Amino acid sequence: MKLWGIIRKNDKIQRQHTIEYQGLTRDTASDWDELISPLCQELDLSRPLMLKKHLREIDEFSRVVFLPSDFIEPVDFDKFEIEIFYPKKK
Repeated sequence: MKLWGIIRKNDKIQRQHTIEYQGLTRDTASDWDELISPLCQELDLSRPLMLKKHLREIDEFSRVVFLPSDFIEPVDFDKFEIEIFYPKKK
């Protein structure tokens, strides 16, 4: 499984980073707070609040968008997006 983190400001990508987790699949990934922590560290972000709506977006769309209001500390961007790429079934 891969997580692609994108920081956008004015609809332009400011920073991005990808993290790969070997052996994780849609069925085995569960603790999203722990899974996005390394991505946030690489992008020099505090971890956003993970609400039920965010978990629903992950389940339904394999994508989640965090707005500045989802962070406790002030941020200087418009969106933090995470796209999830699951391994293809053989």
